[in-house]
Amino acid sequence: MATLAEDRPRVGDRPAGTVRQRLGRDDLVMRGGLVLVAAWLGVAVVLPLWALLSKSVQDPDGRFVGLANFAAYAGTPALSSSIWNSVLVAAVSTVVCILLAFLFAYGLTRTCLPGKGLLKTVAQVPILAPSLLPAIALVYMFGNQGYAKNLLMGHSIYGPIGIVLGSVFWTFPHALIIITTALALSDARLYEAAAALRASRSRVFWTVTLPGARYGLISATFVVFTLVITDFGVPKVIGGQFNVLATDVYKQVVGQQNFQMGAVVGLVLLVPALLAFGVDRLVQRRQTALLSARAVPYTPKPDPLVDRVFLVVCALIAAAILVVLGTALFASLVTFWPYNLSFTLRNYDFDRMDGGGWESYRNSLTMASCTALFGTAVVFIGAWLVEKSRGFAQGRAVVHMLALLPLAVPGLVLGLGYIFFFNAPGNPLNFLYGSMAILVLCTIAHFYSVAHLTAVTALKQIDPEFETVSASLRVPFYRTFARVTLPVCLPAVLDIAMYLFVNAMTTVSAVVFLYAPSTTLAAIAVLNMDDAGDAAPAAAMAILIFATSAAVRLVYVLVTGRLLYRAQAWRRR
Repeated sequence: MATLAEDRPRVGDRPAGTVRQRLGRDDLVMRGGLVLVAAWLGVAVVLPLWALLSKSVQDPDGRFVGLANFAAYAGTPALSSSIWNSVLVAAVSTVVCILLAFLFAYGLTRTCLPGKGLLKTVAQVPILAPSLLPAIALVYMFGNQGYAKNLLMGHSIYGPIGIVLGSVFWTFPHALIIITTALALSDARLYEAAAALRASRSRVFWTVTLPGARYGLISATFVVFTLVITDFGVPKVIGGQFNVLATDVYKQVVGQQNFQMGAVVGLVLLVPALLAFGVDRLVQRRQTALLSARAVPYTPKPDPLVDRVFLVVCALIAAAILVVLGTALFASLVTFWPYNLSFTLRNYDFDRMDGGGWESYRNSLTMASCTALFGTAVVFIGAWLVEKSRGFAQGRAVVHMLALLPLAVPGLVLGLGYIFFFNAPGNPLNFLYGSMAILVLCTIAHFYSVAHLTAVTALKQIDPEFETVSASLRVPFYRTFARVTLPVCLPAVLDIAMYLFVNAMTTVSAVVFLYAPSTTLAAIAVLNMDDAGDAAPAAAMAILIFATSAAVRLVYVLVTGRLLYRAQAWRRR
């Protein structure tokens, strides 16, 4: 037995030169991979933005005119007023959304109200629907023929009121996820100390609860503000004559073919998103750990009065979400609102409508599937190269910075940049314009940052020693990736794929300028049918998008549950 033990190869017996040679070859290949990822991000994000910037300082003949286009924009009252309008509706929507999300998250994390699982599920529903759905539903609720128009007391839903209500609906889940996470991390010892000092509930809330969640609240605030001010779907459907930056871009490019002014408005739209992103990153750097090694997890105690109050609040918010969704579903099934309310499926016969027909729905499935497949591969491999490459610190930092750039770029601005870059006659990539490939490329780029951060978080959990030991055993890096890294990070990989698929199904702003007659998408068909006056078929297509996202999500939960049970068996004792 001693002889066998001595003959067994050991890591320490491997010649140092061999290990260095293996590490050297692997590093060279991985550095080449980083260069390719950087080039991909350059083509998908940086060059389109540069093309947008270049177009904004040119005249229609391509001559450099400096800031003349910006001066013309500032001197047009109808255009410049849209800046104030955008900031106004974004600010109001953010305040309302954050307040409602905080109350809901507080009920889920700090009370013992019943039915938390059901309430949380309902609160996540809007994330599966395009932003066009709440806008269409609100028209049926509060429009000229709406069943609840009297609740507005004579005010019109077409304008800032409609934009705020629609924006709050579809941004609510985004705020809720962030704030719930912030409130879930609390040290029970702080509350025990407050109780020992006989502090009142209000004092505990203002001095313990709120400061502990402040970074989550700040992040949620900037996320919601950015989403609202850059959204195109809600103001396009229900904005009426109330101009905002997002609709101005669309009118300048599609309506007037004024690409230079469209580029100017796009850059103006980029400013608040960049500011929000910068402030959010600055705040996150100052964040400190909320739970120390000695912390005691906070567990809420039953309080009949508080539990009942928050049950009512959360139930009302959940009911409002279901009412909006139910209104869109009901509108898609009636013959002719509000005069003939008999049920029919004629509104789902999309081939009879202007907007793209069933082909647009099949295109969306194709685009979402390709986005999930290729996007997950590109994102995870790119994040793996950033985290696991040795040395080449500057290259890794550049790729990581480029990966975070799309987080601050609105989809409408990115799509506009794609027009100027890929549609340029001298661009060798011009053949992509008008194809399904450019829709997939733009969608992956648009949602790249969140997926990248998810992958990086998962990869940071793996000790770098795995790669070192593999190299010392002459195991190729790709085999370590396939047998160790990928199985360990499988939950994150599947989450990224699901995230990309759902967002590809529901996105409008990123692809509204890029589709061709043969590549019309379902969300674009909703927009086109609503423009043509086919509100009920538009609601039907929006419901179909929601149902597809929900069905895929359900299948994902059922299938991946079994898959992860087998692949993640090492996590169980």
